[in-house]
Amino acid sequence: MSRLSTPPRTSPARTGSFVVCGDVTEPATLSVADLRHGWEQHRADVTFDCATNGPQHHTFHGPLLREVVGDARPRFDPHRRKDRSRFLLAVSGGDGHHTVLSWAEIDADFGNTPVLLATRLDEQDLAMAGTQLVVPSDRCGARYISAVTSIWIGTCRPPDNPMGARS
Repeated sequence: MSRLSTPPRTSPARTGSFVVCGDVTEPATLSVADLRHGWEQHRADVTFDCATNGPQHHTFHGPLLREVVGDARPRFDPHRRKDRSRFLLAVSGGDGHHTVLSWAEIDADFGNTPVLLATRLDEQDLAMAGTQLVVPSDRCGARYISAVTSIWIGTCRPPDNPMGARS
């Protein structure tokens, strides 16, 4: 049984909410409150370099990205590692920033990176500001996406004509 109980929508309807969509069987719109009460909360003490503000030191709390998006039931066979390894996650933020992660980065059988969907930043509630993507293993802060608006999940398909080969 999935913890995603919010009806699917195509765009966020509430302040601080985001959509989980793409190649999933249970798309959803989630808020910071949903994340806080629907999944186990983890803590990440991080240090990363910000191009505009220098070194940043913060403490984030929130559920693991893999648990939240796993409940959306991506359309792959969870028992086949090679099937899972073809999937990508594209995360968009309210400020126009975007990033891409591979499913393998967050999957326990591969990279097992504890990426968070933060609900708290330095003990401040993010309910009004919105969820923040946190990649604790990154040295720079480019993949820390503020005010997440969507998480798209889909498969990576190889090009029809790799490396410019001629038919």
